[in-house]
Amino acid sequence: MKKINDRLLSWASILDEKAENQARTTATMPFIYPHLALMPDAHLGLGATVGSVIPTLRAVIPAAVGVDIGCGMIAVRTQFTRSELGDDLRELREQIERAIPTSAGAYNRTIVATAEPRIRELEALAKTAGFDPEAYVGNWRLQLGTLGSGNHFIEVSLDETDAVWLFLHSGSRGVGNKIAQKHIKVAQAQMSKWWITLPDPDLAYLVEGTPEFTRYIAELNWAQHFALLNREEMMDRVIRQVNEWMGIAVVEQDRINCHHNFTQKETHFGKSVWLSRKGAISARKGQLGLIPGSMGTASYVVEGLGNPVALESSPHGAGRNYSRSAARKTFTHDQLREAMVGIEYRDTEAFLDEIPAAYKPIDQVMADASDLVSIVHTLRQIVNVKGD
Repeated sequence: MKKINDRLLSWASILDEKAENQARTTATMPFIYPHLALMPDAHLGLGATVGSVIPTLRAVIPAAVGVDIGCGMIAVRTQFTRSELGDDLRELREQIERAIPTSAGAYNRTIVATAEPRIRELEALAKTAGFDPEAYVGNWRLQLGTLGSGNHFIEVSLDETDAVWLFLHSGSRGVGNKIAQKHIKVAQAQMSKWWITLPDPDLAYLVEGTPEFTRYIAELNWAQHFALLNREEMMDRVIRQVNEWMGIAVVEQDRINCHHNFTQKETHFGKSVWLSRKGAISARKGQLGLIPGSMGTASYVVEGLGNPVALESSPHGAGRNYSRSAARKTFTHDQLREAMVGIEYRDTEAFLDEIPAAYKPIDQVMADASDLVSIVHTLRQIVNVKGD
């Protein structure tokens, strides 16, 4: 851990100047207590650095939660081993791709049976919260059980014993994005209304006790729950495809579901704070979590060590070293193919900006996180599903 200043601590051994300067700026906000913690995967983001853990007193910065509210991971350990899967995994990948819409703007055509109770739960939660998600996205119900694009993925992986794990990464989709964008603008309007000057307009905040704050938290909580149920719905569909592939029902040995873009009330250093994790997971002592690497590299099932100085948090993944546009200019399709040798995936240049070399080395990220989490399982992927 490196103490950058009294209000900024960093666990990132790889940190570019722009990301550090952005974190320094965020740390100057007067309501941050006791300090901002940068995780090992920290990199430049919108307003606040991705890989930030930001504790705030009586205020929340919507952009510090991020626009993919509730984004996170879910993993299930099955009873199967590698030898039981067979050698040709292309059909399994294609079955998963048929069951779950991938790519930006791809949604379900109908609401399937497993989604119905989850949608009813979300409808009831929205009614209690006093808002209508259709005001943001008319087809939000059809978004439940869809993957999206970018760094979101579905994987079949193996642990150190060759046990088969099902692993995926996604969030609150278009409806969560619309909710986030609206409240970022509301916060910026509040700053203008009260003549508050900020070092960055994306650090606009909402003050606890105001109607704007109350509305944001209510809709944020709904979007976070949508994201959690979205992962549950997709995992149930992946399991259904594996059931058909194997001819035997999956027996779940473990199921872990965790956010990494979220805000919740927590107590740290003797005070109740709103803790915003933007690209970080909760790592309370004994708490299980998931840290994926990049496309083609290892992922980890971890157990939190409850590090109080890190605000009981840990990294959420590898963290980008190259922007998407820079990665496309730097790397080639052949290099992507080389990185994905031995993994069943859809071979397309569309994934070039997700090449492992565009990310920090996950081994270094995990070494930097050694006082934040302990590794329970190391996973290596054998099937990868992504959206364009």
